[in-house]
Order: sequence, then C-alpha cells, then structure tokens
Amino acid sequence: MFLLSRFLRGFVRKGRLQLYDATGKLHVFGGVEEGPDITLRLHDPSLHWKFAINPELHAPVAYMDGTMTLENCDLREFLMLFSVNRIGLAKDPIQKIIRKVWMKLRRFQHNNSLSRAPEHVAHHYDLSNKLYQLFLDDDMQYSMAYYKEGNETFEQAQRNAVRAIAAKLKLEDGMKIVEIGCGWGGLSLYLSQVANVEITGLTLSKEQQKLAQARADVLGVGDRVKFELMDYRKMGGKFDRVVSIEMLEHVGAYRYDEYFGAIFRLLKPEGFGIVHCGARMIPPGTTGPFLRKYIAPGLYYPAMSEILSATERQHLWVADIEFLRQHYVPTMLAWQERFENNRAEIAEILDERFCRMWELWLIMGEFAMRHGSHMVFSTLVSPTRDAVPISRDYMLDAERDLMKREKSWNKKLARSLPKNLPKEIAEKVL
Repeated sequence: MFLLSRFLRGFVRKGRLQLYDATGKLHVFGGVEEGPDITLRLHDPSLHWKFAINPELHAPVAYMDGTMTLENCDLREFLMLFSVNRIGLAKDPIQKIIRKVWMKLRRFQHNNSLSRAPEHVAHHYDLSNKLYQLFLDDDMQYSMAYYKEGNETFEQAQRNAVRAIAAKLKLEDGMKIVEIGCGWGGLSLYLSQVANVEITGLTLSKEQQKLAQARADVLGVGDRVKFELMDYRKMGGKFDRVVSIEMLEHVGAYRYDEYFGAIFRLLKPEGFGIVHCGARMIPPGTTGPFLRKYIAPGLYYPAMSEILSATERQHLWVADIEFLRQHYVPTMLAWQERFENNRAEIAEILDERFCRMWELWLIMGEFAMRHGSHMVFSTLVSPTRDAVPISRDYMLDAERDLMKREKSWNKKLARSLPKNLPKEIAEKVL
C-alpha cells in the first residue's frame, strides 16, 4: 500500500476518500477543499500497485470486474471525485513519466490505417444495432444534440442539431453530397428531404450500413441515398458538399493531412464541406487508456492547432468556425438516463460487465465536457475563398424555413425510424 498511499495523499485535494485495502484495513485520504465523500473497497492485492501506476486504466477495469466495489456512494460520485482532482493526478511524478511515454507512443496508439480502421470501428459500432436503439434518440443520432432554447426535449434537441447542419450546407436540387461517417443514416435521410440531392453515406460499420440502407429504402429514397461500406480514403468523384459529423475523432493523430486532403480532393472548386467534431482546448495530448483499450481503439480528440494546421497544409479555406461548448452535457445525461431505463434489456443482449463499462464511458464523457478540456466545434472548409456566403444570415434564414417545412415531413420521416421498420427488415438489422 505504500505506493498507493503516497499517490492518494497527493491526489485527493478535494473531498474525502475512505479506502479499505485488500486486507480489510481502512485508509482515509482527505482533501483540503470540499468535494465528494466516497468509500471504496479493494478485493485484489494487485490493485495496491496497479492503482498507483495507472489508475486511469485499472480503476475502471476493477469496477467492471468487481474487484473494486463502491460503498455508501454510486458510480457518478466516484467519477466526480476523480474528475475534480485531475490536477493532482497530472502533478504526480509517476504519472508525469507515464504521460511522456504515452506521447512518444501516440502515433501507434491512434493509428487508424486502412487495415486497422475497420477493426477499430467494429469494436465500438458493431456491438448491436439494438443496443444503440435502446439509448439513442428515435432517429439514432450518435452525436451532440443542440439545446437551442434550453428547455427542449431530447428528440427536439437532436432535430435542432440536424436542422442546423442542413441550414449551414445551403443545399440545392441536383447537388451531390458525400457523408464521411454516416452512422445509422439519420442525417443523410434528413438532407434528402431538404432538396432533391444525391447522397452517398460512408461507414466502416457493417451494422450501420445495413440499417441505414434499410431506412432509406423504407423511406422511398433508396434510389438517390446510398450507404456504402467504404473507407473515405478510397472514395472517388467530385461533390458539391462533404459532410463529416463527429467522425474526425476516429481519424487518428498524424492522419489529419490525409483526412483534409481527401476532403479537398472530393470537393468541387465551388463546393464546401462541414466538419463537426469533438476536440480539446488544450495542446495536443493522448486518449486515456481505458477509452483507448475498451471503448474505442484509435479514438483521439484533436487540439484545434492540429486541425487548423492541417487545413493550411491541404490548401483549404476555413470559412467559418462555431464552438459548441456545453450542449454535450445534456446530451450525455439523456443517453445515461435512457441507458439506465433499458439496462436490463441491454444486459441480456450483452452482459453485466458491458453495462458497467458503458456506464463508465457515458459519465466520463459528460465530465470531460462539464469539468475537463473537451468541447465541440463545427467548421466550414472549401478549396475556394468565396464558396460560403460571407454572412451567417443565410444559416438563420434556412433554419427558419426548415422548421416550417418539417411540419409536413414528420409523418413521412417517421416511417424510416428504426422502431417503425417493417418486421421482416427489423429482424435482420436490429
């Protein structure tokens, strides 16, 4: 316990931690400031040194495996103690050394090459379409909702998000669009209602591709909205618009030139693209070991400096940047609530250990946005200086128009929702 006690004395500056070690002995670590008051019990002696060396990996795993149990507190309180004391973690001498090693290995940790990317995507997205249906909104948007007024329902906030994206794109009949990272097709299907456009959605997830195409066919737009199982780097052709919503996180450090180079190559000179992504407001770093190993291999939230330097090297004009700082907090809270409401069914599909892992992921994601350095940005890029209107007024006008038009779309769009798919199709893709 010597190493762990030394570490925890420096780490717990806010709140109090009562820790029962694997022999049953109680240790109390109290901070100098108010904060969460939690009790942990360790059941495996190896955790005494594992927690001291790499707590960001071994603490979540111990919770998943049951070798660490929480007493008189819940998971949220445990993670809150960790979140509010992150500065103490960064100051620990051992952690400083480990972080330097991680930075040296960054190129390998976040390597989403053509050969490795499908495996990384399958790890996260091919778990089960039914899983995602049980905690996402009705349209299965796995991205930030937009709480424009602050009092919207979750479904309304997700509709706000796709509407805002559509408004920024300034679509016209006859345009060709490619969506890099199409998810389960919700955004592309929405865009198909905005204008008579041809859309190609790209994904490396077999489960996403099957469900997205089924939805397009049921909606009656399968002739002009196609979803392909393809890496964006292999896509050819020229497009009026490129759309990429929260896919850049899966590109990987050191591959931003490859990504923005592909956008430049795919866009017509007068076209433009939207890149919407989770990012960090601090210098380049690494992804925590728990997320990297168990949740999404290859995942990395880039620094703005990494993104903007890549657009410069790839000769793209950055026509607009919007920073969306806190909308992800209520989004993650909504996912947590829906996950817990359907936890028993999810445990039957996967297992109890998975549920513990996913609960960790959802709360950690919320705290990264609430207390940490993470945020979301949305940028418009183009090969040409004047492809995007000089004033943002067009976006606001388009949003108002879309809100009016949606009233006549709702019944038609509802037919494409996963829960309303014909039974014979739903059995194949859910």
